[in-house]
Amino acid sequence: MVNLEKLQSVDFEKGGGLVPAIVQHAVSGQVLMLGYMNREALDETVKTGRVTFFSRSKNRLWVKGETSGNFLNFVDADVDCDRDALLILADPVGPTCHLGNDSCFADAKHGWLFLWQLERLLGQRKGADPESSYTARLYQKGTKRIAQKVGEEGVETALAATVRDREELTNEASDLVYHLLVLLQDQELDLARIIANLESRHR
Repeated sequence: MVNLEKLQSVDFEKGGGLVPAIVQHAVSGQVLMLGYMNREALDETVKTGRVTFFSRSKNRLWVKGETSGNFLNFVDADVDCDRDALLILADPVGPTCHLGNDSCFADAKHGWLFLWQLERLLGQRKGADPESSYTARLYQKGTKRIAQKVGEEGVETALAATVRDREELTNEASDLVYHLLVLLQDQELDLARIIANLESRHR
């Protein structure tokens, strides 16, 4: 839930009425872009649910995606410790960069981002031709077979650990994570749900 009181504390005066706003994918954590906001842009972002900046070149408010349709749906925001920069969490509709990339920082890769991309790809394979994809064949065989594979890979992962075979453990753990992601997709669940549950338990 957005902390509106905290957002009211942003010090716009320090930067002459503008503060930098870093936009981050709300699920994958990928940094999508950097823009600038004034108080009105921040208020519009919260009110409309679409990330809005102040365009220094146009000298007006600018809704990201107003021309392309590639909007950034607002999820949450935070203020840095000096109260002069914003972190915006958003759910992008289409590519964020005008060059057609998911991010304006397209070459900056993070390991956790791949896990999210893999999860998204596995979800897309649900309707694929079983002849073209091992993942699609798993979905075709049904939940029991997918669950069986998770069990098998879990045992093999544990066995690799007991004999301290690091290479085999790496391979088996990779198989386990892959099949677990397929099972979660089969059950209409995703890693975000699991992470939220772990966070709740931690608290």
